[in-house]
Order: sequence, then structure tokens, then C-alpha cells
Amino acid sequence: MSTDTSISTNGKARNFPFYRTFPRLIRDPLKEIEQIGKMSGGDLVRVDFGVFRAYVATHPDHVQHILRDNSANFLRDGTFWRPLHGLFGDSILGEGPDWDLSRKVLQPVLTTRHVNSLADRMAVTINEAIDALEEPARCGTPIKAAPEMTAIVHRTVLRIFFGDKISQAENDRLAPAFESITTAVAFRFLLPFVPESIPVPGDRAFKKGVQTFDEVLFPLIRRYREQDDDALDFFSVLGRAHEADGGEVTDQWVRDNLVSMFATGTETTAGALTWLWPILDTHPEVAALLYEEIDRVVGDEPVRPSHLAGLTYTKQVVQELLRLYPVGWLFPRRAAADATIGGVSVKAGETVLLSPYLTHRLEPVWDRPLEFDPGRFAAERNVSGRRHRYSYFPFGGGPHQCIGMHVFNLEAELIIAGLLSRFRPVSCTSVPARPRIGATLRPRQNVEIVLRPKAGRA
Repeated sequence: MSTDTSISTNGKARNFPFYRTFPRLIRDPLKEIEQIGKMSGGDLVRVDFGVFRAYVATHPDHVQHILRDNSANFLRDGTFWRPLHGLFGDSILGEGPDWDLSRKVLQPVLTTRHVNSLADRMAVTINEAIDALEEPARCGTPIKAAPEMTAIVHRTVLRIFFGDKISQAENDRLAPAFESITTAVAFRFLLPFVPESIPVPGDRAFKKGVQTFDEVLFPLIRRYREQDDDALDFFSVLGRAHEADGGEVTDQWVRDNLVSMFATGTETTAGALTWLWPILDTHPEVAALLYEEIDRVVGDEPVRPSHLAGLTYTKQVVQELLRLYPVGWLFPRRAAADATIGGVSVKAGETVLLSPYLTHRLEPVWDRPLEFDPGRFAAERNVSGRRHRYSYFPFGGGPHQCIGMHVFNLEAELIIAGLLSRFRPVSCTSVPARPRIGATLRPRQNVEIVLRPKAGRA
């Protein structure tokens, strides 16, 4: 990195100039983004794309300032949100009255108390989904981790939180459509200043994916809104919703929120679980501790919610997976009014980018940030709350913090314990896993594993 990126004075941010950043961003976007994060050292920096500039905030103090302390001024709006608006619309992933109504309507489905009441059903569904892996395990047939983890997560989320109102056939259309969308939007994410009138790679696949969601969901919305249903699932609560003035919500609003909950309710868990397998392959010491704990706590039984209290290391593994590979890796915000961040003036209308991926790898914040060390989340390693609240924010923070965190933790721990109480994974992937940029963070290459039945298991 050149010397013209050195920190400046008088309240100005370090600048990454267009002529240096842009070519490297096109060649290897993730490498360049990592370099920007490393060079920032926690200072606010500005990335110059020529016709478009954005600030990058990585320090936990700045993250807290934007997401919590001044959240009303830093909005989920602007250039970076434009590519996804066609998918999520005006929903819980937006701003303003639509977001406020969406959160109030959806929150009862995701309270800790209600989710805990569903935990036994979740465990039964997860165990049934894992049953499907018994045959390839007996035969030694390699499986692709991403689609298999996605299948388990989708089966669980659709049954428990969508009231089984999306059939398997319908999900067989939605799941690949969403996978296509997350990849197709990458170019728009990297070059958000390109006008929508100019076609870029991925546009056609994105539009086709959105069309698939519309074709599947609108008929279901019309069907279930006509039913007198008092169930506590996403379809039911959205269908019963009314505007603040008592008026009817639109089918479009219901659709936007269903898509948002489908995406956030499945992609985070499936994405994190996909990263588990290459991690276990390259960190045998982590694998050994994880196997020992699950064997001791779960044994040969089907995993149950009552097992989770004893799975402390499993929980730490999940937390560390989200530290190094946060599925939601980029949180753009637009300043509604002039503001100051870390002594730097940010004008109204300017974009500030937050990235858990960068903050979680920041050397001034984390010890050995690139090492996978679940033990860093052990209680005794964070005595007296030494870790800054916003040094770790895979689910965002402030008013817009993800309302499904408890679902993720419960589901991910149950799936890991359920799988590893039955199987031992053997990697078939020769190349170390490397992330690819899209709407979410997934491994760039296919992760293939063989699941071998655990020794001594009947």
C-alpha cells in the first residue's frame, strides 16, 4: 500500500485513492478490502471510487457511535442498499415506518420465551433432517457441505417459523433462487455507483431470482391471508397485521417481510455451518475438543435442547465461526445529517461502511485475530467485560440488531451437536477455504466432506 494513504490531520480521514484501489478491487476484491481494514488500524478511512466515495469505520467506538448512539442519523439507505431493495423492499431490512411496523409484528415470533417453547420441535426436525445423511455416511459418498447444511436449516426454519406453509417443492425453487441472488449481486456491491440503467454481470440472474420469489410467495400470501389463523408464525402474524392507523397492509409488504425472514432465517445459520467443516479439517485440536464435549454430553442419544447447557465449547466454536466468517459482512449506512466520527466530519448524504469481517480481524482490537481460537470466548478470557461490546457484532447492533439471534444460536448448536454425535467428517477439499464476496460470505469453492459413522455407534 502506498504512502499516500498515511493518516492526515485537521479532521481528515486517511484516503485510499481511486487509481490504486479500483484495479486491485477488481482483481481480488476481498484481498483489497482486507488490506484496507488492516491499513486503517481502526482509524476512519475513505475509499475513493472516483465518482463515488465512502468512509469505512472499523473501530468498535465508531461502530457503536453509528449503530447505537446515533442510529437515527445513520440509515440503512443509499447507494449500497439499492441492489437489494428489489429483493427485500420496504421491510424489516429497511427504515422508517415500514421497518417499525415490521419489527413490532415479527418480534413475538422470535422472543426468547417463544423460541424456547419451540426448541423440542426444532430438535426433532433437525434429527429427522440429519437422518437423511445416514445413507451417504454408510456408503462413504462425498457430500457438498453448503447444500446439505442449507437443506437441514431450511427444513427446520420452514416447519417451525413459517408454519410449514411453504412446501418442499416450493422451497426447492426458493433455495437455489436465493443462492443465485447472493452471488449475482456481488458486482453491484463492489461497484454500487454504476447506474441501474447500465447492465452488469449478475443482473439477469438477480432479476430471475426475484421473479421466482414473487411467483412462489404471492399465491401463498393470498391463500393464507384468507384463512382465520391465530398461529404464531411468520405467515400468520404478517397476514394479520394492520397499519398503525388500522388500515390493511399490502400483499407486497407481507411478501417483502417473508423474503427478509427467509433470507436472514436461513442464510446466517447455513453459511456459518458451511465454514465449520474446513475449520475442523485444518484445526484438529479444535475438532478433538469439540468431539470430546459432544460425546460426553450427548453421547449416542438424539440431540435435545436439554443438552445445550453442557455444550459450552460448542457455543464458543459457533461464536468464533461468526467472528472470522460473519455471514453478513457489510453494513452500509447513509448519514442523514452532518456528523463527526472519530474527529472526522462526515457530510449529510455520505456513505459509511461497517464490516464485522474487518472489525473482527482488527489487530488493535483482537489478539491473534487471524487465528481460529474458540477459547477466546470462554468466560475467564473476558474478565470484567474487557472486550468492547462492538468489537464483535455479527448480528449488527442498536435498534436494527437482528431479532433472530436466539434462533440462530439454538439452531446452530443443535445441528452441530446432532451431526457430530453421529458422524466424523473427513475433508475432500484440497484447497483451503477462502471467502467470496456477495450479499453474504460463503466459501469460494465447494466444500466437500465424507461423513463417517462415529466409531462404536450402534
